[in-house]
Amino acid sequence: MQTLNVGAGRTDEEYKAAEESRRVELRNDVQNYALYFFIAAGLAALGTGLLPIRLFAIVNIGCIDLLQFYGGELIKANPLLLRAAAAAWVLALVGLGFAARKGQRWAFWAGLVLYAADMLPLVVMFSLWAFGIHGFFVFQWFKGQRALGELKETPQSAAAAAAR
Repeated sequence: MQTLNVGAGRTDEEYKAAEESRRVELRNDVQNYALYFFIAAGLAALGTGLLPIRLFAIVNIGCIDLLQFYGGELIKANPLLLRAAAAAWVLALVGLGFAARKGQRWAFWAGLVLYAADMLPLVVMFSLWAFGIHGFFVFQWFKGQRALGELKETPQSAAAAAAR
């Protein structure tokens, strides 16, 4: 029986099966974390008034709130501007969700940067509940990019272990 120096008495086949199982779990994790982009898009549509039902103070987008608060004459002159900004936000999240589902690590990083930057206006507007929801999404997307990084580095680490 041939054993590798990578596991406690595991054969080569057992090691490969365990590694493949780990890769399948990582792929499932990436898909689950990418799903949070679509959840965030739905909540953003609810919070910004794109849908007939609007949730106030639970789900806010800081940039949209600042535009509503400080863009008084601009919003009155162009009433569709606020809806267009909200629609652009939702479409960006949906696009990032599709890219993340295809295994693009940059999509997770873009979501992290987008929501981390949006957390600052939420603090200014004292929307702490929405700040917490943003923090939840940032954490999930961080875990998603980390899982995707582990998934992409697994073949190189397996090749390096085999070369030893």
